[in-house]
Amino acid sequence: MAKVRERWGSRLGIILAVAGSAVGLGNFLRFPSQAAQNGGGAFMIPYFVALILIGIPLMWAEWTAGRFGGGYGHSSAPGIFHSMARKFRIVKYIGVAGIYGPLTIYMFYVYIESWCLAFAYYSLIGNLNFANPEAYVSFLQWYQGVNEAGFFAGSMPAVVFFLITLLINLSVTYHGIRGGIERLCNIALPALFILAVILAIRVLTLDQPVNGTEGEAVRTASDGLGFLWNPDLSSLKSPTVWLAAAGQVFFTLSVGMGVILTYSSYLRKRDDISLSGLTAASTNEFAEVVLGGSIVIPAAFVFFGPAFLADASNLGSFDLGFLAMPQIFAGVPGGAFWGFLWFFILFLAGITSSVSLAQPTVAFFEDEFNMTRQKAVKIFGVAVFVLCQPAMWFLHRGVLDELDFWGGTVIIVIGAAFEIILLAWVFGMDRAWEELHRGSRLRVPRIFKFVIKYISPSLLVAMLIWWFVTDWWDVITMVNVPDENVPYVLGIRLVLIGIILTLCVLVWKAWRGRPDGEPELEGDEA
Repeated sequence: MAKVRERWGSRLGIILAVAGSAVGLGNFLRFPSQAAQNGGGAFMIPYFVALILIGIPLMWAEWTAGRFGGGYGHSSAPGIFHSMARKFRIVKYIGVAGIYGPLTIYMFYVYIESWCLAFAYYSLIGNLNFANPEAYVSFLQWYQGVNEAGFFAGSMPAVVFFLITLLINLSVTYHGIRGGIERLCNIALPALFILAVILAIRVLTLDQPVNGTEGEAVRTASDGLGFLWNPDLSSLKSPTVWLAAAGQVFFTLSVGMGVILTYSSYLRKRDDISLSGLTAASTNEFAEVVLGGSIVIPAAFVFFGPAFLADASNLGSFDLGFLAMPQIFAGVPGGAFWGFLWFFILFLAGITSSVSLAQPTVAFFEDEFNMTRQKAVKIFGVAVFVLCQPAMWFLHRGVLDELDFWGGTVIIVIGAAFEIILLAWVFGMDRAWEELHRGSRLRVPRIFKFVIKYISPSLLVAMLIWWFVTDWWDVITMVNVPDENVPYVLGIRLVLIGIILTLCVLVWKAWRGRPDGEPELEGDEA
C-alpha cells in the first residue's frame, strides 16, 4: 500500500510556515548590521532592487518547482530537479545543494538559537547584569567559552541549552508537516510579531541626552530611523554595498537553499502559489524592514550615536544582538524584562527557521528511501547531533564563520542560479509560467516572465563570476585565516566535502535501478 503523502492543513498554514522559515535571526541581527555597515539609507536602494529583480522571482520559481515536483512524490531538491528534467540525470546530483545548504546551516544555527533561549532564561531570572557592561561581557564569554585558553570552547550551560533546543527542534519535526511544523508556526509567528511590535513601540519612545547631561540636545529614535531611510547616494558607487544587499535578500527570503522547494512540494496541484508566495515574502519583509529596522538601529542610535553605527568594526551581527542591545536595556526601566523579550523574540524567530532547515533532509529519506518520518527524524537527529559539535567546541577557531560562509552564502547563490536556469531554460519558461498560474489567485505581471528568464539568471551568474575573479583564490588558500585557526578551518572543510560526497552516494543509491520516468500522483494526492 502506497504511503499517504503529507499535506498542509490550510492556506494560512503554508504561508506562516514559509514566512517562518524566512523570518529568523537574520531579520533582527544580520539585517540591521548589514544596513549600518553599508551606508544606512544607501543600503536600502540596492536591497529593494535585489528584492525585485532576484528575490521575488526566485521565490516564485521555487514555489513553482516545488509544487510541480511534489506532484511526482518528491519533496527534496534532487527529486524535484529530476522530475523537471528527466533527460538530464546529473540534475539530481546538482540538487544535492538543496540538502547540503540547509544541513550545513543547521550545524551552527541551532547552537546560536540555543544562546537566545539561554539568555531569555537568564534575563527572566535576573542573572544578566545589564547595568555592568564588563560583567555582562565576561558572562557572555564564559557561557561561550571563548575566553578560555584551552582546546575547546563552550560551557556546561551552553551544552544543556543546546540539547534542550535540539530536542525541541527534533520533536517538532518528528510530528510532521501539519502536526509539527504548521502547528508551531501558527503559534510562534503571531506571538513573535506581537512581542516584536511591543518592543518596537518601546524603542521608538526612547531618547537620550547627546552627552549624557540633562538639558542638552537629545537623540531620539526618529533620528535613528533617519539614519536607515536617508540615503547617502555616493555609497551606491561601491560594489560591496550592492553585493551585501543581494546577499541579505538571499539570506532573509530563504531562497536558493531548498527550503521553499520542500515546503511547497506538500501543496496540491490546484493550490495557489503566486499570491501565497508573495504573501509569505511580504510577511518576512515586514518582519525585517519594519520590525527589525525599528528595533536595533534606532535603539543603537539613541544610546551610542551615529558614530557607533558608522563604525563597521563594532557591528558584527552577534555584537549588536548580544552586546549592544543588553547595554541599551541597562538604561531603560525594567531592563531585565525588555532583555527577556528581546532574546525570546530571537528564539521564536530562530526555531521557525531551524525546523525548516531540517525538513529537506528528512523529506529526502522519506521520499527516496521510503522511510517513515519517525525513522527519518531519528537518523537525522543522530547525524546533526554529531555534526553540530564542531561549531560548539571550536567556536573560537573560526569554524562557525566557515560554516556560515559555505552553507549560508556560497551554496545559496550556486543553488539559486542553477534552479532558476533549470526552471526557465530546461523546464521551459512558458511551461513554468503556466504552472505558476495554475490555481492562482494573483496574475503575476508579465514583466516578471522576462525577469525570471533573463535578468535574474544573468545577475546570479555575474555574482558568481565576480566572486571567482576577486575572492576565490584567497578563500581557498585561507589568506585571511589566522595561522592558529588553519587546522580547524581545513578540518571543517574536509567535513563539508565528506557531507557532499555522502549525499551524492545516497542519491545514487536512491535512483539505482529506478526508471527515468515516474507517474504523476493522481486525485487528491496530486
